Amino acid sequence: MKYCDFNGCPNKVAKGRYCEEHQGTRKPKKKSLYDTSNKQLYNSKEWKAVRQFVYEREKGCCQRCGKFVFGKQAQVHHKVKVKQDRTLQLEPDNLKLLCPKCHSIEENYGEKENYFKNYFFQKPPTQK
Repeated sequence: MKYCDFNGCPNKVAKGRYCEEHQGTRKPKKKSLYDTSNKQLYNSKEWKAVRQFVYEREKGCCQRCGKFVFGKQAQVHHKVKVKQDRTLQLEPDNLKLLCPKCHSIEENYGEKENYFKNYFFQKPPTQK
């Protein structure tokens, strides 16, 4: 017998992880760093061919840090997200090769950088 895995529960269980009181409770799933709504696209033959083309075009180097990446470490990033414009999802000019670290940065902070870049570099309105 062991103790229930629920935080601070004193009940013991013979089988499984949780006692009867906490059987339906589970730890919340971690939020994915990437958009997973396009799995059908990423499993298609067309995507795999375009992904291979981008990898060969960039000679296997991350376009942000220059590190050589291969296999599943080589991640292809959409500059314009698929949700914003589906017509660009297989366009090679919309794709860039990134290492996992840089891909995470682009996914989570890329939009903010673009927003602030446009905000700070706008020409001030002319006064009459």
